[in-house]
Amino acid sequence: MVKIVISGPPGSGKTTQAKLIAENYGLKHYSAGTVFRDIAKRRGLTLEELSILALKDPSIDLEIDRRTFEVAKENDIVIDGHLAAWIVSDLVDYRVLITAPLTLRVLRIASRDKIPVEKALRETIIRESFQRKRFMEFYGIDINDLSIFDLVINTKRIGVRETFEIIKKALGNRL
Repeated sequence: MVKIVISGPPGSGKTTQAKLIAENYGLKHYSAGTVFRDIAKRRGLTLEELSILALKDPSIDLEIDRRTFEVAKENDIVIDGHLAAWIVSDLVDYRVLITAPLTLRVLRIASRDKIPVEKALRETIIRESFQRKRFMEFYGIDINDLSIFDLVINTKRIGVRETFEIIKKALGNRL
């Protein structure tokens, strides 16, 4: 029975790594970012518009957090989300932060979402700015405080496979 949470900013590679871990070890996978994108789609909003709305309407974050918290009670699961590690810290066995420079993350987001790089940059900057404000205002969480993490990986110079190997080695015999 293991519970792992992978956090990181948009485009850092957290969902990719969570999927790899889940597939490799036969664990379930839950993505808070996917839930956020689903809410935006359901409401007919862009991620940028939903981020702005979420600053005024805490019910959006609360819905995502409630679902994340419930999922974290399950066993044999990998959870990924920007804020997930802080939300479920006491319920999980291992916390990983995946990060990368903004320019690299924007290129990944543009490729993933099939949008122009300029749009990905604008949306990412706005989204992260509003996220920082919301996280501090709603939760008192400083996302620059990395002290809760067991492992921090910057993916600037390493690929998906190398990142996965680092996580695998760090997890050791926990799985």
